[in-house]
Amino acid sequence: MVKCNSSARLFSLNKKIILTQTDTTVGLLSQDAKRLREIKSRPETKPFIRVFNDFTTLTQQNIRIPTPFKQSVRRAKKTTFVIKNRAFRVAKSPLHSQLLRNLSWAYSTSANESGKTFQRDFCEQKADIIIENKQGLFESKASKLYKINQKKKKRLR
Repeated sequence: MVKCNSSARLFSLNKKIILTQTDTTVGLLSQDAKRLREIKSRPETKPFIRVFNDFTTLTQQNIRIPTPFKQSVRRAKKTTFVIKNRAFRVAKSPLHSQLLRNLSWAYSTSANESGKTFQRDFCEQKADIIIENKQGLFESKASKLYKINQKKKKRLR
């Protein structure tokens, strides 16, 4: 099911808030961090995870991965990495929708109010586009989180 609350055409997805089942849990995706921050009532000091549709796009965004960890980042599934306070993840599938294949990256956050659990009504009111498959939207385990630098990798979550 694809539901769109906007009357505008879907050519410009980069400013839309999209509610969808991500590779880990229900998420809000957008390239507009300011709107996501308003929806989540999130402090400006707390950054969002950037999800890339492939490893090549990640390397084009001036995120330099230390050589000892390039293969682990490339092969990782459902894993978020933090390098120099910049969090990112590479989604193996192009963010689970043909609509999202045109986006090379998006900010990602869990689909709930900060500190609360997933509530479908709240998310449907805030999202411009809702993408749902036959399994529906369900909350599951968050991605693993690793902080890496030139020499070591430390698990944060």
